[in-house]
Amino acid sequence: MQIEFYGAAREVTGSCHILRANGKTVLLDCGMFQGKRKEAADKNRAFPIPIDQIDAVVLSHAHIDHSGRLPYLTAKGYSKTIFATAATRDMCAVMLADSAHIQESDAKHLAQHGKPYVEPLYTMRDATRVQEIMVGIPYAKTFDVVEGIRCTYVDAGHILGSASVILDVTENGTTKRLVFSGDIGRKGLSIIRDPVIPTAANAVIMESTYGNRDHDTVGDARAQLGAVVRDTAARGGRIMIPSFAVGRTQEILYNLNGLLREGAIPAIPIYVDSPLAIDTTTVFEMHPEVFDRSEELVTKAKELFHFPQVHFTRTVEESKSLNTMRGPMIIIAASGMAETGRILHHLQHGAGDPHNTILFVGYQAEGTLGRRIEEKPQTIRIYGDDIPLRAQVSVIDGYSAHADRTELTAWIDGVRATSPDLGPVFLVHGDAPVQDVFKTALVAKGYAAEAPEPLSVHDV
Repeated sequence: MQIEFYGAAREVTGSCHILRANGKTVLLDCGMFQGKRKEAADKNRAFPIPIDQIDAVVLSHAHIDHSGRLPYLTAKGYSKTIFATAATRDMCAVMLADSAHIQESDAKHLAQHGKPYVEPLYTMRDATRVQEIMVGIPYAKTFDVVEGIRCTYVDAGHILGSASVILDVTENGTTKRLVFSGDIGRKGLSIIRDPVIPTAANAVIMESTYGNRDHDTVGDARAQLGAVVRDTAARGGRIMIPSFAVGRTQEILYNLNGLLREGAIPAIPIYVDSPLAIDTTTVFEMHPEVFDRSEELVTKAKELFHFPQVHFTRTVEESKSLNTMRGPMIIIAASGMAETGRILHHLQHGAGDPHNTILFVGYQAEGTLGRRIEEKPQTIRIYGDDIPLRAQVSVIDGYSAHADRTELTAWIDGVRATSPDLGPVFLVHGDAPVQDVFKTALVAKGYAAEAPEPLSVHDV
């Protein structure tokens, strides 16, 4: 078999790996590139192979940098099967519709402001078509992807429905096992179960987002959240949290629920200002079968996400009204890297107020507004305006749903423990300097680790 590393090669976003075996071509993920706008837009409109050569798609999870170009495939005529877990399928129903809405709105906005018309990357109709051909598969159930390639999903512990992908590829009477880690989660994350480590691998495609650093513990993150809320509320300010709609928003709500129950934070209003986050919270509530039943709040709380302090603001009018309200509050709004969505309006109105706090609870990719704010410049540019950055900027690393250096190493060590014939470990989904550090560490431990360049082809 051959693997061509197309997306998330020497970078974080755009996850897409092309597997060729038995004359068949299978995509592992088909994610959207994010970051510098023109560069990302150009990359999102390119594809290294004709769409009609793709025989199947195997999706690891619903995050847009892994699923976001599936409607692009259907827009270009793809009509074969897309495999995912059941929860991922339901997540994609809302996430890809939201992404399509953004594509269409951006195209309309440019046209209304006298800019040259740019065709949207895809439309709502294309996103709907994805749902029609996406099949939900349970964890631990082996299924045929195409002739000679069988797949089993195991829980990656990253977000609801996330999976590591085990592929048994049979060619010329010989079977080799390729493991695609997807995004590896962490032990002890709220709501989500711990990662399941795949076994008996011959080769591994492994994410490496945090391969050069360790996070604070999950418990530390919860305590830090409480401290930020208490301090900002005491100043009379608002806490603005750019948050991914899937996973992170629900985890923050879950932890705020627990902190309130303990009396660890004041009972200030909490606004979830994102239609997508509202819809994905509903998807969470549809899939309690994949919750971590070892957690006390999961088993005892009647409502994990709909408690008295929480308000869901779906309409634009409700969102705008938040900017005129006074008093301390928490606003959780998309997007997680502050690139699009309602968080931009809140930052535009609130970044200049020293009473406020901008709180990052997730990874900020290079080139995004979130990364620039993390670096604490004197001004930030939003909608063409330079906004003074006077608000406090806080970062809680422990909320990452990605495994850190120690956790990644433990994961691959766990794979190797059951894999006497383990060959190459291909590092993907990481910035190049991070991958270089992690690769050096793995090679020192005896792994045949490498970090493939974009569009490079490797035999396994």
